[in-house]
Amino acid sequence: MTQPNTFPREPAQPALPAHLTTALWLAGIGLPVLPLREGKLPFGNCTTCKESACGDRPNMKTPGACQCPAPCHGWAAATTDPAVLISPAWARAWRQAVAVAYHPGGAGLTVVDLDNAEAIGWARETLHATKVVATTRGEHWVYRGAMKSCNKVRPGVDIKSSMSYARWYGPGTGPITPLPDAVRALAVKEESVPAPVAHAITLPAVAGTEECPHRTPAYLERGISMAKHRIADAQSTIHNNVYRVFLAVLAKHGRCGCLTQDHIERLFTAAQEKGESLRHCEIAWTNARMKLGL
Repeated sequence: MTQPNTFPREPAQPALPAHLTTALWLAGIGLPVLPLREGKLPFGNCTTCKESACGDRPNMKTPGACQCPAPCHGWAAATTDPAVLISPAWARAWRQAVAVAYHPGGAGLTVVDLDNAEAIGWARETLHATKVVATTRGEHWVYRGAMKSCNKVRPGVDIKSSMSYARWYGPGTGPITPLPDAVRALAVKEESVPAPVAHAITLPAVAGTEECPHRTPAYLERGISMAKHRIADAQSTIHNNVYRVFLAVLAKHGRCGCLTQDHIERLFTAAQEKGESLRHCEIAWTNARMKLGL
């Protein structure tokens, strides 16, 4: 029998989505990655994880706390595991993705996001040189070392590190240098209202002074759940968003006596998972009560 001169070609493999190819390369160099949808936003939770039904929220400070195979929970979904990235559960997200993001804090990095020429000029005068990545509006300055993420630390400047994500724009130029104290100092703000010692949540619920307007026991529960999701979905000005949510909850439910310590702790937990400190939560709650005269 005559042997063939060549072997048959292997069946052609379907090409990977471009963003998935980029994500696999980034994961290979140690950056936890996730897909972004339109608007530079992470994909929303799946049906199983909707409204934290999977029990993820108490453990959101640990990436991957939820065992759902889909790319749920924003920054916490970021991974370096190629098996997860190419899994069927992530396939739909990669097909729809418009960009790739990474979790800087998960890689021991901090990104100083400079949104305009003024912010870039400030950085050049104030911070020591490091890796610079051009973005659509400004520059990302990438430093070695993780810290708390904080938005709007000065005009046009955000800090993206722990519990946050940064869009991947390319490798940039220059070596990555250690995180300077000047960047860490940006996350420390003066507060107008003295805060209690931040070791436990001790703020009391508001005493009932008006007839309860809630039609069913589930009415307040829906309000608290909506407030938590408004905090979780905030993409910028986290301090202001937390304050506004606290203000809205107190305006609606603060005078009927139905708010309990458990409700308050759940709101505080949602804010802390977004990067707020206990001190900031207590101050925002106190300021909201003062605003409403409670």
